[in-house]
Amino acid sequence: MDKLKLANLYRSELIPVSGKLVERYNKCLKKLGFTETKLTHFSIDGIGWSPEVAEEKNNENYLCNGESNPHGIIISPLQNKKPVYAPYHTFDRDMMLQIFKTHGDKINDITRDSAICIDFDQNIDAFYEPLDVLRYQTITIRFHLIDNLDNVREEQLQLIEKFNHANNFIDEELHQLLLDSANKYGDLRERDLNLRSMSYVTDSFFTKSFGGVYVLRDFISPIVIFEDMKWYKEAIKDTVHDVFIFHISQPELIDKLRDHIIITYDLEDTVKTKRYERIKKYVFAQYLKDTAHPVKDILNDPLLFKSYLNKVDIDTRKKVMSVERYLEKLETSNQYKISDIVDKDLFIALHEPHSSLHPKHQDLIWKLLIHIAPKDVLFMYWYDKHEFYKQYQIWDESLQDWVIETIRNNI
Repeated sequence: MDKLKLANLYRSELIPVSGKLVERYNKCLKKLGFTETKLTHFSIDGIGWSPEVAEEKNNENYLCNGESNPHGIIISPLQNKKPVYAPYHTFDRDMMLQIFKTHGDKINDITRDSAICIDFDQNIDAFYEPLDVLRYQTITIRFHLIDNLDNVREEQLQLIEKFNHANNFIDEELHQLLLDSANKYGDLRERDLNLRSMSYVTDSFFTKSFGGVYVLRDFISPIVIFEDMKWYKEAIKDTVHDVFIFHISQPELIDKLRDHIIITYDLEDTVKTKRYERIKKYVFAQYLKDTAHPVKDILNDPLLFKSYLNKVDIDTRKKVMSVERYLEKLETSNQYKISDIVDKDLFIALHEPHSSLHPKHQDLIWKLLIHIAPKDVLFMYWYDKHEFYKQYQIWDESLQDWVIETIRNNI
C-alpha cells in the first residue's frame, strides 16, 4: 500500500488522534458499550471509525452493537466533511454532513473539552430475518456527551440557583460543591450543550447487514439484492413482502434493472469514451503474463498494445476486442446478437445508471455495477474502495503503477 499512500490514494484524509483525544475516544467507546483501545496513537475518519482500532479489535465494524445498531464518535470539528472509509450504510456520510450542518457550532464548542457519542437508531433492536432491512425508514440520530456534560451543566445551574436563594451564599458546603464542579468541568453556565435529536429519511441504500444487501425502493417495484447466497436463500422463502429478490450473481438481475429503467447501455457511444479504454486495458492486463515489457508500458503504448494483442491466444484476443468486433459486424448485418460476440462480463461492465436517476441513486447503482463486474479501476476506487484495495494487493507491480496513474489523471 506504500505507493498508494505516496499518491494520497489510501485513506489520505484521516485525522490523527493522540493525547487527551485518546482518553475522550475511549470514554465514548465505553459509553457505547465497547471495550477501550490500548493504542496511544491512531487515526479516525468522518464518523469516528479508525482503521488501526479496527485492526486491533480484528473487527471492521467495531462501532456496531449488532447489525441493527451502528454508532459514531465525534472528538474533533475536523471530522466535518471528511470521508467515511468503512461505511456500514451508503448513507452514513450524508448523515454526518447533516449532523455538522445542523449542529456545527455546538460541536465546535463541545469538542474543546468533551466528545460526542452518536446513536443511529432505526427503531430496530435487532434483525431476525434478512428482509428486516426493509424496515429501514426514518433513522433517529441521538447524541450523548461523555461525562454527561449536559447533565452536569444543569446541575451547576441548580447549584447556582440554590446559592442565590435566601442566605445560601454563606453555605460553605455549597461553595465547595460549586468549586469542585467548576474545577472538574469548567464553568458551563453560558455553554449550549443541548444537541437535539435529528431524523434522517432513507430511500434506496446499501447496508453491510446480512452479508451485504442493496435495497432499491424508489423504482417501479422494490428490488432487494443480496451478496450472500445463504441470506438470499433465506429471503426467497418470504411470502409476506411484495418485492423482487435477487442474488447479485444472477444473470436475470441485469435484465430486471434494464426493464426498470435503472441501468442502460449504448455500445456505439461507450466505445468512444475514456472509460471504455480503461476497462478494455484492464481486461487485457489480466491475460498478460511474463511480458518482456512492463505492463504499464504495454497498456499506454498503442504499438506495444497491438503487439501483445497479437501474441495472446485467439480466444483472449476475441474477448478483449469483442465490443469492436460486434460493432464492426453490425455494420454489415443486424443478425448478430450481443451475447454471441461480446464477452458477458465486459458487457455488464459497460452498463451505467440511467441518466434519469437522482445523482445519489446513480452513485448507488454505480456501486452495484462495480460489484457485479469490477472492470473499471477508477470507478472501483470511487465506489468500492474495499474491493479496490483487495484487488490492488494481487496486481502486478507495473499494473499497480498504471492504475495509480490512471486514477490520478482522472481526479
